[in-house]
Amino acid sequence: MAPGKTTRETVWPRLDRQFLHRFLKIQTVLFPTFTSKNVLMFLTLLVVALLEQLVIYQVGLIPSQYFSVLGNKDLYEFRKVTAVALILIVLNSVLKSLDQFICNLMYVSWRKTLTEYLHGYYFQGQKYYTLNILHEEIDNPDQRISQDVERFCKQLSSMASRLIIAPFTLAYYTYQCFYSTGWMGPLSIFGYFIIGTIVNKFLMSPIVSKLVHQEKLEGDFRFKHMQLRVNAESVAFYRAGEVEHMRTNYKLQNLLKTQRELMVKELWLYIGVNTFDYLGSILSYVVIAIPIFSGVYDDLNPTELSSLVSKNAFVSIYLIHCFSLLIDLSTTVSDVAGYTHRIGELQEVLLNLSKKQSDSESQDKWDFSRISKEQKISSNTAFVLEQVSLAAPSKKLLIKDLNLRIIQGNNLLITGNTGTGKTSLLRVLGGLWECKQGEVHMVTFFGPRGVVIMPQRPFFTDGTLREQIIYPLKEIYPDSGSIDDDRILRFLELAGLSDLLVRTGGLDQPVDWNWYDILSPGEMQRLSFARLFYLQPQYAVLDEATSALTEDVENEMYRICTQLGMTLVSVGHHKSLEKKRRSDAKECPHGHSWNNLIFRI
Repeated sequence: MAPGKTTRETVWPRLDRQFLHRFLKIQTVLFPTFTSKNVLMFLTLLVVALLEQLVIYQVGLIPSQYFSVLGNKDLYEFRKVTAVALILIVLNSVLKSLDQFICNLMYVSWRKTLTEYLHGYYFQGQKYYTLNILHEEIDNPDQRISQDVERFCKQLSSMASRLIIAPFTLAYYTYQCFYSTGWMGPLSIFGYFIIGTIVNKFLMSPIVSKLVHQEKLEGDFRFKHMQLRVNAESVAFYRAGEVEHMRTNYKLQNLLKTQRELMVKELWLYIGVNTFDYLGSILSYVVIAIPIFSGVYDDLNPTELSSLVSKNAFVSIYLIHCFSLLIDLSTTVSDVAGYTHRIGELQEVLLNLSKKQSDSESQDKWDFSRISKEQKISSNTAFVLEQVSLAAPSKKLLIKDLNLRIIQGNNLLITGNTGTGKTSLLRVLGGLWECKQGEVHMVTFFGPRGVVIMPQRPFFTDGTLREQIIYPLKEIYPDSGSIDDDRILRFLELAGLSDLLVRTGGLDQPVDWNWYDILSPGEMQRLSFARLFYLQPQYAVLDEATSALTEDVENEMYRICTQLGMTLVSVGHHKSLEKKRRSDAKECPHGHSWNNLIFRI
């Protein structure tokens, strides 16, 4: 297991106290203060929904008024009722459309708020590395942030209007139902839907855990396609299309099997929901019949009784309708619960990682506005390792009791067989892994004028050629503009990539290609060196940074680094590197510290 890696027993998520805790925790993110934009939109939606219910109530009374005016053959009142009905219908349509519009705005705002909140923790320090590489307990963090958050906000906004208005409508129509039918009417309706809620709770619980599992398989299936896209050329050289076809179909079959199982569980929920909906319509007439057959309205003539029955029917039916709407939300609630567990789990892990983050790690940012003048003045030491032991993910001990001091001006070559821990040692130096025992002291800072680590596989972001060269300084100095053109052009020439300027059409010309597709492995490493020349650190840690370059080009890149004042810590297999170091280096027995050394692992 890699350093820092943790495991835990699988706990299937349910509609329980943990769900409620995670849901409320997410709500504190969506509604941070009473004056936040999301709260204001929520209150606006509440006002619109209340007005909409007021209009709906008036519309619901229209049939009883028609019964009255038609029974009395009153033409004037008939025209008056029709005019009012038309106005109410138009007003109701406007309010309903406005309700949906505000819900859509809330969805966009919630997604922005929650995604940016998770991004804030995800990209803080090295958490994105820890989650993707070292943690087993969180699957597909990218899917949770990009897809699960979107679906959570979409589903939650779709039922927001019905949820916030439910307490008001239930209270009002319960009173109206009690006034019309006595205590037996609302009591029977409440009892009926309490039973329905309990039944649906049992039907929803297995759906939540199955939905969470389905989303995991969705992420695995998408990752398989992404893996093929990134490594398409390698797969093509191996002629491994059939193998990948088989493996990708296997992922798909697992996903579809889980989806079918989910559909079966949802079938029983649909049956329960629809049964309660239709039985509820019958119940409404039973409620109306109670006062009629008990003789409460025996003194009314047929026209008056028809008008009263119509009014009372609307009140009882709408109260049942309010409950039915909540029952109908069962499938949406189960979806929201599933996404809540996935997002809440990610949130908990991110918060735990933040609590564990040390002060030194929190300052590992290329933000020079926070670095004092004294810190910027270079010291003669970058790293000090004291009695460091390092284990591989398989728990195999790679390095034991290593003492090492990396000093300015004294280059270091780390060499050894594959799998002996060369790159693992750099991960410890870069703060990505924790050592099994011992102390690692970072004397200088990461970034230009400090330490820059060039990884074994070059990374290129989306953007222009300039953005590749100055990466990641674009985010720190966004207004640098063309003042660096001369430097960039000079470093491109030193790296042997002057022709790249012609291919891209200029430093700031937008490109629509993937840099990994249009550059050869050698060109990618040259471009990485051009970036290194631009950043011009005091210490450059190079992990197999010249594996795709010829010996002459390799020597030239190292010569330029030295001319720019860099102290080099190199990991490599090339005999030329070792030959180059031997003239001014001493062999280093394992576990000791020398100046100008070749360190064999």
